[in-house]
Formats: sequence, structure tokens, C-alpha cells
Amino acid sequence: MRKGPFDQLVQVFAALRSENGCPWDREQTHESIKPDLIEETYEVIEAIDARDTPKLREELGDLLGNVMLHAQIARDEGEFDINDIITILMEKLIRRHPHVFGDEDANDADQVLKNWEQIKRSESGYEDRESVLDGVPDHLPSLQRAQKIQRKAARVGFDWNEVSDVLPKIDEEIAELKASIQENDREEIELEIGDLLFSIVNLCRFLDVRAEEALRKANRKFVRRFKAMEKELERRGDSFKDYDLAGLDEIWDRAKESEVEVKS
Repeated sequence: MRKGPFDQLVQVFAALRSENGCPWDREQTHESIKPDLIEETYEVIEAIDARDTPKLREELGDLLGNVMLHAQIARDEGEFDINDIITILMEKLIRRHPHVFGDEDANDADQVLKNWEQIKRSESGYEDRESVLDGVPDHLPSLQRAQKIQRKAARVGFDWNEVSDVLPKIDEEIAELKASIQENDREEIELEIGDLLFSIVNLCRFLDVRAEEALRKANRKFVRRFKAMEKELERRGDSFKDYDLAGLDEIWDRAKESEVEVKS
């Protein structure tokens, strides 16, 4: 019987790690390819943002390849293999979706998430989790981690009632930041900026905006407009040092207007 693409892929990675395989693949460990896993994940995200379907297909393949290499390393070490990974995943999905594979009901996504958390806390391997907030990865980007922490706290009732409750908290944090700036207390300034960012993440959560995604879009917008400024200065034969802030602001505004014209 002819093997399917997945079985062939397993054989490819086994060959790469074999005695006569690739020297680079043979010397890799879980630790050595950690950066690759993160890089491949962000390349998938970039393809999604670009709405580039062929690129997304390719980058998802690269991400899968990283998972396959981890699985082959584990198999070589006698720990587990790709079939174990798939089996555990399927069992987890079925167990945590009793509204699909069992008799329970879930009328909306919020109820699904609450059920998911309850089921997780009853599973083997989660017994040592003493807090609702345990299990949020430390290495998540800080904005994303803050939003995940807040969601977990909200599920047990520790939350504002509505978005209008969040806005005064942001004003309060801005006032505290201004006070720390006046006192020129560097450590306190850093803490107050953190509190302000945390409050803004809370606002994002209430407005159903992903804070990490919002900042990523703001970064891309700034880079795009800044590059437009550079092109305009080059067209004029000038440089940044030839203008004061007011002059640069005028060029920046023109870059913004150009974007509006393109969209319209």
C-alpha cells in the first residue's frame, strides 16, 4: 500500500536524522531549534497579515517541519514520536469538547472557554496549579500575556462591569505616571508605565481588540509612513537635519494624506 504524504514526511525526517543523514539535522536538540520554532511562527503570522495564501501554505509547512524535527529528536532519544503527539492531541480535543463529542451543552464561545478551563484543571498534570493564573507562559510577548492573564482573572469574576469602568482607571494611571515623572523617580516611572500599559490592555480586551495585534499594526503603520517621509526628503534632496520638528510633522502629515488618497 502506497504511503501518504504524512507518512512520507515522517520517513524524510527519519532519514535526515539517520546515521547517513544530514550532519546539521543530526546534531540538533530541542534546545538548539527553539529559536527556529519562534521564527517560523512569526513568519506564518506575517503571511496571514499579508493575506498571501501561497506564502501561508509554505510557512505552515515550515512550521510543521519544525514540529516534525522535534518529534524525530524525541524518537531518537526514546522519549516519544509523532504518533504519540497526535494521539495526545486528539484525546485532548475530544475530552475538552464535550459539547461536540459528548452530552454537554455550550451555547456560546464564552461558555466553551469556561468549560475548557474547568476540564483542564481536572486533568492529570494540572494538579500542581494552585492559581487560576498558573499556566500562562512566561515567554509570551508581554502585551499578549497581560491580555491572557486578564481573561483568566475575568472568568472567575475579577473584572470591571463594562468598558466605561476601564477608562477612569487609565486616567488614574496617567496621573500617577505624571507624578512619578515630576519626582524623577526612574524605578517608579517604569512601574507606572507598566501599570498604564496593563490598563490599556484591559481596554483592548473589553473592546475585543488584541493588544499585541493592535501594536503590531501601529508599528507597521509608523514604518510605512516613516519610509514615505524618507522618500519625500530624498525627492527634495534634503535630509532630516534640514528640518525642525514642525517641518518634519508637515511631511509626516502629507504621508498620512497620501495613504488616505490611495485608500479612497
